[in-house]
Amino acid sequence: MINNVVLIGRLTKDVELRYTQGGAAVASFTLAVNRQFTNRNGEREADFINCVMWRKSAENFANFTHKGSLVGLTGRIQTRSYDNDAGTRVYVTEVVADNFSLLKPKSDHQQATPTYPNGTDVTVDDKDMPF
Repeated sequence: MINNVVLIGRLTKDVELRYTQGGAAVASFTLAVNRQFTNRNGEREADFINCVMWRKSAENFANFTHKGSLVGLTGRIQTRSYDNDAGTRVYVTEVVADNFSLLKPKSDHQQATPTYPNGTDVTVDDKDMPF
């Protein structure tokens, strides 16, 4: 069986870092991942994917990222369920991230001005980026 996920997206808010009773760090976060196509209005939609990360990776991820950070991660999809306070069964699907890479922060994409070999400057806005 194969259960492998690779995502590139932006954090929708700062990472929530907690510790279990046994002392293991767990980071919870949501990653906004743009779809590869645009809707009827020409706008790009995004999927908001709930993720968790454990132990030292979770601590590092929480320390080096913030809302809007562009990150890449690998992991697996996991499903679980629990009974809430009202006695209703709640089903959760999330990505359990194993590894991550810090990509350019959002501020680096806004108003970036690359210079090409012929000396032409081109202004690139964040909305033009594929992610």
